[in-house]
Amino acid sequence: MMDLEFDKNHIWHPYSSLINPPPVYPVARAEGVRIYLEDGRGLIDGMGSWWSTLHGYNVPELNAAMQSQMEKMSHVMFGGLTHEPAIELCKKLVALTPEPLQKVFLADSGSVSVEVAIKMALQYWHSQGKPKKNKLLALRNGYHGDTFGAMATCDPVTGMHHLFASQLTQHLFAPAPKPKFDEPCTEQDTAELQQLIEQNHQHLAAVILEPIVQGAGGMRFYSPEYLKRVRELCDQHDLLLIADEIATGFGRSGKMFACEHAGISPDILTLGKALTGGTMTLAATLCTDKVANGICNGEAGVFMHGPTFMGNPIACAVANASIDLLLRRNWQQQVDRIETQLKAELAPLKNAEGVFDVRVLGAIGVVEMQKPVNNTTVQESLINQGIWLRPFGKLVYTMPPYIISTGDLSSLTSAMCKTLSTL
Repeated sequence: MMDLEFDKNHIWHPYSSLINPPPVYPVARAEGVRIYLEDGRGLIDGMGSWWSTLHGYNVPELNAAMQSQMEKMSHVMFGGLTHEPAIELCKKLVALTPEPLQKVFLADSGSVSVEVAIKMALQYWHSQGKPKKNKLLALRNGYHGDTFGAMATCDPVTGMHHLFASQLTQHLFAPAPKPKFDEPCTEQDTAELQQLIEQNHQHLAAVILEPIVQGAGGMRFYSPEYLKRVRELCDQHDLLLIADEIATGFGRSGKMFACEHAGISPDILTLGKALTGGTMTLAATLCTDKVANGICNGEAGVFMHGPTFMGNPIACAVANASIDLLLRRNWQQQVDRIETQLKAELAPLKNAEGVFDVRVLGAIGVVEMQKPVNNTTVQESLINQGIWLRPFGKLVYTMPPYIISTGDLSSLTSAMCKTLSTL
């Protein structure tokens, strides 16, 4: 049996207290869409391990890719060396992502890919002889990660990082997009954003946003027309556009990348989470030739970043296998099926007492309550019904693996409806 008392007293879990630690559940193994606890109970994973396990757990193709690469080399520094898994992965990413993204920087995690994107934007303008263009414009309700550069672009009021405000670079923030996904975007909806850009463009390096889906900042879905307008304003006022697709990349929103809903391409794109199918930590930051050449023609002559485990061969190998599997399994059909079922089976909650909103996009189902939920109470209820979800604030949501069966998804939505209808 696992030593849960040691865990309780010594191990710091994400966003938890060591004085009054929340319950943790010991996992013995995972298979398909199920997490199996030490006591033998199987839980349908509605979180996709924080949105990353597109293909479920213990996937033979992914396991084989890791084992095969491990037998050749588990790691080699990327400075001055290269290897086949990295080359193949970057070929795939360039081919899959919107034009004109052509250059790839491989990083360690989603937060680091955002740090890389920010440094790219700042170094680009420094290389253009415009070092005063050193601020970013972000959106309220946005979330981009937990490292210091990324934290500075998260919502400073409703985000999770206000305690560090005095130590963070001060950026500008536009209101969160108002028009919902299926609504038009009017001039009034972008008026304050436009004003901020017009008044500050001489000091702005880039706009950074999560395209279409604002994730950890509220699980909000907004209009593709709004994203189009942001792209237009960036072009008009000579700003770079950074699209954070760490949560939305690889089909989660119903498009391979959420930018495709608006038919636009950013100057810099960040990827993570699902890149390796939820097996290993890996991220990527892509940029255009314009950005890359602008950086490399500047004072430094090189991009000033280089993580030790950049381009890890095992992580690259399993990312290649995950992308191949995603394309082979017809991800679009899988996501469309999940979206249709989530819309139908979560609909009864729209009229439930205490529910503020129910919304679905791609393989994302969100129930927003009128008041914050008791996470422990909700989780225990769901676990007793064989479901694993992790609510936060007012939100109880699911982003399941794409392989989830119709029956398992019905079990998940049924448990959500039963639990939330009795709060």
